[in-house]
Amino acid sequence: MKRATLGPEHLLPEHGCPPPWPGREVRLDGTVTYVRDTPATAPEAEPALYVHGLGGSSQNWTDLAGLLAGRLDGQAIDLPGFGRSEPGQRYTVPAFADRVVRWIEHSGRGPVHLFGNSLGGAVSVRVAALRPDLVRTLTLISPALPFLDFRRSLQGRMLPLLAVPRGERLAAWRLARLDPEVMAQQVMESCVADLSRISEQRRLEALEEIRVRYETAHHAAAYVRTFRGLVSSFLRAYLPGAGSLWRLAAAVRAPTLVIGGTHDRLVDVRVAPQAARVIPDSRLLMLGGVGHVAQLEVPRTVARAVLALLAEPRDGVARLAVTEDSAVRPDVAG
Repeated sequence: MKRATLGPEHLLPEHGCPPPWPGREVRLDGTVTYVRDTPATAPEAEPALYVHGLGGSSQNWTDLAGLLAGRLDGQAIDLPGFGRSEPGQRYTVPAFADRVVRWIEHSGRGPVHLFGNSLGGAVSVRVAALRPDLVRTLTLISPALPFLDFRRSLQGRMLPLLAVPRGERLAAWRLARLDPEVMAQQVMESCVADLSRISEQRRLEALEEIRVRYETAHHAAAYVRTFRGLVSSFLRAYLPGAGSLWRLAAAVRAPTLVIGGTHDRLVDVRVAPQAARVIPDSRLLMLGGVGHVAQLEVPRTVARAVLALLAEPRDGVARLAVTEDSAVRPDVAG
């Protein structure tokens, strides 16, 4: 594990708040996958793919993808059952990883710089470990890798639902009783440490995303079944077998940046440092006072860390200059 560094601020575009990037429906293996494209703003940009977390969507990457458009030709997908993608048959980490692999193969853009937040981080670890030919670098933001103490996660309150037959029906009933504005505020409060960092435009977009979920009959089932699949993967991680996410993390060979927030309320704050220790070629950046979605809360800092990763010599060639005084120590609070 290395300490992460930050690329120069001046390499990023000016401050702004772009609208969500244009999206399109793509039929893949008989179902629709929704994809947003963030076109590169400079020649020779390399392909990137962004994978969202549980309950999120491709829209979660609007700011970061825009900031990196000078280096990366970005795409962000909605996983099956989330955002504007059609539901899937299975909601497990392996099933989602298979969809990511199929998309990279279908698009013909591999290998890509792969980004994953939360659930998307766990999915991206599996992709990078099993299909190294498809991944140039890996960036994990608050990856939902296994931890067993759910007292350290607000999602621990959902565990009783997993014991209820067809618990998704109860989840849908609860969802229908909440006003969209209340739901959007609760989602923001659970994911973001400092709400003052989120612009009014982003708040309104989050509200619109919640309204889309209310109109989608499968959303509650997709959410509960995905949470069940994630918890199952956590339990299997501590049992013998090749499918353990921690064993897969140890098999990742791509240069990896791991980012965590010291005020993460959804994933145990000890997970990001542990991921950086397990992944062989890793760099750790712990952000003080930041929550679960650093790419939304402090996108410029995340973008600078990614630029530094991309600037590292590959085959003896450095792509960008990074100053020595931009080092960030991987200190962990809590």
